Amino acid sequence: MDVTYEGTKKELKTDEGTLVYHEAGEDKGGEPLILLHGSGPGVTGWRNYRNNLGVFAEHFHTYILEFPGFGVSEAVEGHPVLTAGGSVLRFMDGLGIEKAKMIGNSMGGVVGVNLAIKNPERVAKLVTIGGVGGNIFSASPTEGLQLLQEFTDAPDKDKLVRWLNSMVWNKDLVTDELIEERWAAAIDPDAHKTAAMMYGSAAWKMQQKFLATADIPPYWAMMHKVTCPTLLTWGRDDRVSPPDMALMPMRLIPNAELHIFPNCGHWVMIEAKEAFERAVIEFLGR
Repeated sequence: MDVTYEGTKKELKTDEGTLVYHEAGEDKGGEPLILLHGSGPGVTGWRNYRNNLGVFAEHFHTYILEFPGFGVSEAVEGHPVLTAGGSVLRFMDGLGIEKAKMIGNSMGGVVGVNLAIKNPERVAKLVTIGGVGGNIFSASPTEGLQLLQEFTDAPDKDKLVRWLNSMVWNKDLVTDELIEERWAAAIDPDAHKTAAMMYGSAAWKMQQKFLATADIPPYWAMMHKVTCPTLLTWGRDDRVSPPDMALMPMRLIPNAELHIFPNCGHWVMIEAKEAFERAVIEFLGR
């Protein structure tokens, strides 16, 4: 099976721009599985899931969707979390996918939860990787988010390295190649604009003010409406979204279960690759 970047890359033209995605496992005849990426400097769906694609494609018709505004798919106006959710629906409609299983990393998990709340008929099962819920015992913003904010306000490589080190338990994963790859992507104008909207200090202050005065409840207060079976996965040593956050979705989502991986930071699908894949395949295959 060809699971290379060029061998799996495709494009879908929609009424709101072109979406880039990667596709593998179409010959397996399995159910559709859509992988939703996270946020942060230099992130793409391919970089989040490139080493998992081949494994999941052995069991499912697997897609990695690139959200608008992260330097790959065409950017659109609006907040990145909201435009990401809209892009998933446009993507599914464009390919004729009525319902799919989904895996969402961090922000991608929030996107998946919001879809499961507002469009439950489109989400068959959901797997999240950290990032879902709210801080219960840990400080907010967390260490990892503070480092991300510092980088977003004034990008340089030293700040990028500090942030990358906060993402993992095993710092050997932060290689020179990873640093250069992330740096080159992070300074893309669309990607930096998206990051500023999400993590810049000015955007953070606006978000806190909005939450304090809004009549609309935050998404995590609506998680009781997620009806699909949900697997919450977490790194025990996550410094971006510490595992106390997992207590909220575990309690509120009616059919949720939680798997915490030891010696693992925020990137569970990378740092606990084999164990994560086994747990997810077993869950999705029930």
